[in-house]
Amino acid sequence: MNNPGIEKDVFALTADGEQVDRYTLRNVNGLVLSLISYGATVTELHVPDRRGKLDDVVLGFDNLQQYETESPYFGATVGRVAFRISHGKFTLDGKPYNLTLNNGPHHLHGGPKGLSWVVWQSEPLQAEEGPAVKFTYLSPDGDQGYPGNLSVTVVYTLTKRDELKIDYTATTDQPTPVNLTNHTYFNLAGAASGNVLGHVFQIDADRYSLTDEAMIATGQLAPVGGTPMDFTKPTAADARGRQIGGYDVAYLHNRPSGSPARMATVTESATGRAMEVHTTAPAIVFYTGNYLDGSLTGKGAIYHKHAGFCLETGHLPDSVQHPNFPSIILRPGQTYRHTCVYRFLLNQRPPW
Repeated sequence: MNNPGIEKDVFALTADGEQVDRYTLRNVNGLVLSLISYGATVTELHVPDRRGKLDDVVLGFDNLQQYETESPYFGATVGRVAFRISHGKFTLDGKPYNLTLNNGPHHLHGGPKGLSWVVWQSEPLQAEEGPAVKFTYLSPDGDQGYPGNLSVTVVYTLTKRDELKIDYTATTDQPTPVNLTNHTYFNLAGAASGNVLGHVFQIDADRYSLTDEAMIATGQLAPVGGTPMDFTKPTAADARGRQIGGYDVAYLHNRPSGSPARMATVTESATGRAMEVHTTAPAIVFYTGNYLDGSLTGKGAIYHKHAGFCLETGHLPDSVQHPNFPSIILRPGQTYRHTCVYRFLLNQRPPW
């Protein structure tokens, strides 16, 4: 058994001279998690395989400059509103809003200076569940075009149960859309091990969100049955993924609840590692690193297409445009709450 704890050091200074702190967390079973205050970002997560060998199972960089200038949201907290908002426009209580554009004519992941691209306030915590770090940020009224002062808190905990637990809360002084997520790219064989198409996925969802050619949600939900989107039974990503170029798909949870419920499971046969995803959120986005192209390097690896996968819990993309989707509007006096748990299963057979 290991001694759990938290270490803090200075990771680097941003291009504007702001200090970015790094926290290294260890739990009682030897898992190691590293976080930085830039973007409230996961930079390392070391998990043992069936032989007890530790590997870093998340993609990332070796220096802050790459996180500032090159990152495809590796490990970052994303918001105010994750995923795409078509044409960067929405209407709330009869008033139109125009957001910053950073994905062609669309708004993506909170805009070019969203929560992923700022330095958060941070402090270590010793929680009952294990070592933790609390990150806080105040997004001012008008930030990236959004209304209201939004106070955001994200707590990362490395639990005794070998979980990376993420708790989000937010409050506002004006009605505003909020949809927070984490954009960690996982590779359960190790960050430098190649592509993830051989990983086996199971997703507890019978419906997915249809999109147009620009990956914008149409507002329609379709059954997964008989399509390459069907992961209701354990299926390797390459079984059907190669024919569609990989996955970038939003699913609606079959059994959302106020408590974290399992929505996805992933296994990697060579190492014996498995990961469950539990969430209080109504949806999850499954992404297989389709836009990685070999131009990014880090941790001794070249990140080619499909080098990592993301399972991003939250609300459906472009929910602000589609009243038939679960609402993402937060109002004064309310508290946004969202919990995501990535649970690692060690030295055991897949949980199905």
